[in-house]
Amino acid sequence: MSRPLGPEIAPADALARALAGIGPLDDAAMAATAARLDRLTKPPGSLGRLEELAIRLAGISGRPDAPVGRRAVIVAAADHGVARRGVSAYPAEVTAQMIANFVAGGAAINVLAAAVGASVTVVDAGVAGPIPSKPSDSSGGASGSHANAARGVPPGGRLIPARIRRGTADMTEGPAMTRDEAVRAIAVGLELVGNLSRDGVELIGLGEMGIGNTTAASALTAVLSGEPVALVTGRGTGVDHDGRARKIAAIELALAVNAPDPADPIGVLAAVGGLEIGVLVGVIVGAAAARIPLVLDGFITGAAALIGVALEPAIAARLIAGHRSTEPGHAVVLERLGLVPLLELDLRLGEGSGAALAMHLVGAAAAIRDGMATFESAAVAGPT
Repeated sequence: MSRPLGPEIAPADALARALAGIGPLDDAAMAATAARLDRLTKPPGSLGRLEELAIRLAGISGRPDAPVGRRAVIVAAADHGVARRGVSAYPAEVTAQMIANFVAGGAAINVLAAAVGASVTVVDAGVAGPIPSKPSDSSGGASGSHANAARGVPPGGRLIPARIRRGTADMTEGPAMTRDEAVRAIAVGLELVGNLSRDGVELIGLGEMGIGNTTAASALTAVLSGEPVALVTGRGTGVDHDGRARKIAAIELALAVNAPDPADPIGVLAAVGGLEIGVLVGVIVGAAAARIPLVLDGFITGAAALIGVALEPAIAARLIAGHRSTEPGHAVVLERLGLVPLLELDLRLGEGSGAALAMHLVGAAAAIRDGMATFESAAVAGPT
């Protein structure tokens, strides 16, 4: 277990400083990458969205040769008081149990991150109970750990204890957390990105874990998009018809009780969000400020992105949508962010699974940019 994070400056100051450092994409870097792609031995634009992705990487990083080899997946975890309302198919203790599984290397994200050579960092932002020393059956994690070790990244996941409180309050009875707690959660994400940047990480994937967090994400999305709760609320972990009805009712009650103002994104996060979602917001803002390309996962990370973009609209262009999940609210989120997902595989797991899979395509875009011959170097006649 790693030491707790401890921001060197006040959380609110850290957020303001990061937001002030975010600007538009680098037009010169994008133009240089586009010019190189057009000199490669292929018809211009024939690699479609791979070329668009290579150009986007240049704009985000400010480098025509944007490197993406050093990769990390951040999984933020916390519990939700609203879970006691029967909004999930799983008990709340699964959050802590799955963190132990992430650390042991036995979860889907461990296997998928290993396949792209990405490390896994797990942030305990607000789990309600103790983290088990090991999952009840850790035998399945061996192959993923071995694959990751072979690629030069640590087996299993690194746990960062940054618990702000033992889960959020029940948002149907009042705010999920205080405004100060929401800002502190964001600051945890900001500091984590700073540490990863100093370690040379060049590409970040985003994931989460928290029983009840699709309820929070649906609430956030309803407020920030203005869409009806029922339209942005799905079955999450697989609840039945009655479970979804309870979920919708809980969100509608929470919005009535808290009356969050969409013009105040931090207030919205505090009212109906989650501690892990706050950390995700911090990672999104921090990556944008540090010019590190960031791949979103599914619905919960997308809801966090809505908060980030509400704080600074220039962030939207610096995000890469890994996939579109089966959660109905995710399509609304992507439309609001103006993002087209790289993959559509009917995923609804979370953990960063879709982000890790999309890292293959990010790597492919960079490989095409760097590895193909130009018409001149290959002595191939170009277009007339």
